[in-house]
Amino acid sequence: MTNVVSQIEGTGAADTSNEEAMILDSVEKWLERDVRPHVLRLDHADEYPHDMVVQMKALGLFGATISTEYGGLGLNATTYAKVIEKIAETWMSLTGIINSHLIMAACVERNGTEAQKAAFLPRFATGELRGGLGLTEPDAGTDLQAIRTRAVRDGDDYVINGAKTWITNGIEGSCYALLVKTDPEAEPRHKGMSMFIAEKGEGFSVSGKMEKLGYKGVDSAELIFKDYRVPADRLIGGEEGRGMQAALGGLELGRINIAARGCGLASAALRDSVAYAQTRRTFGKPICEHQAIQLKLGEMATRLQAARLLTYDAARAYDSGERCDMEAGMAKYFASESAVENALEAMRIHGGYGYSKEYHVERYFRDAPLMCIGEGTNEIQRMIIARQLIARNPVD
Repeated sequence: MTNVVSQIEGTGAADTSNEEAMILDSVEKWLERDVRPHVLRLDHADEYPHDMVVQMKALGLFGATISTEYGGLGLNATTYAKVIEKIAETWMSLTGIINSHLIMAACVERNGTEAQKAAFLPRFATGELRGGLGLTEPDAGTDLQAIRTRAVRDGDDYVINGAKTWITNGIEGSCYALLVKTDPEAEPRHKGMSMFIAEKGEGFSVSGKMEKLGYKGVDSAELIFKDYRVPADRLIGGEEGRGMQAALGGLELGRINIAARGCGLASAALRDSVAYAQTRRTFGKPICEHQAIQLKLGEMATRLQAARLLTYDAARAYDSGERCDMEAGMAKYFASESAVENALEAMRIHGGYGYSKEYHVERYFRDAPLMCIGEGTNEIQRMIIARQLIARNPVD
């Protein structure tokens, strides 16, 4: 594993096809050797993959998108999306462990002070500090401006009270980009929101693991803050009122990740269906020779390719530094719906075996719906797309 890390880190930013191919090949070999044989056991037991997390550290994946200046791999968003797709094709849960962590890192790298970047990004890149994003609350999911978690300045600290829910890496992580209200009376409301780098400590507790339909292995939990003190120098950017900006910037990368996960699940469903359709025989011939199955496979393959192209388009926009909420929203919306549709079609192609826990197909069917909900529901994505479409094409 160490040799693989040296290979990847030695390339710097992945900006050539050879470097990208080497990285993807290293990830694929790891997945085949150390992940795929254990997926069904861990998924069915809902067991956290501790050994795989250690291996992801060694591969440098916790620093995938962090600049090489801070010890990361410095991958561009397109290469990162391909890495995530490949991992999701094997076990989608692992991508959540990386995604939430890298959104936190992106919030610091894009919005933090130089001192914050120097202090935290190297530790994020190695996985010494791992964590995620603290946005969602029991009464504030999609409507982030309705959050109630409050931070009040007290000397050199801020005192935080409130709760966050459905936080990926909530139990196993140690540090979070935490969105709070510093001025509840501000108008518009987003001007009263700030984001902190919050490490676990006194006043910061975590609920038990939340049980889920799919997305097994990775932990989702509630974070509870009761008179939790955080130093004022952990305010991201050093200025109150910029939390919403930091959150939305991080979510652009998060939605590209979700789109890539959707592509991975859609690809896995297609791959398994193509293989099964050539071995399962009915009426004296493989079912892939039946027109009904051919129609399904053709639709699944076209859907996957369209989702990939949208994902790569959003990744290119992100890398250019442009505002890409419309592109990321399109990719996230279409790719996640493609994952759901391909997972269902795979189950139908497999028949009774698709409903059996001996096969991966039923897992795809459980995992896929999360993509339609996570990082902003698909209903919200369509609204974002429409609003941006209008904003970019005003009538004179």
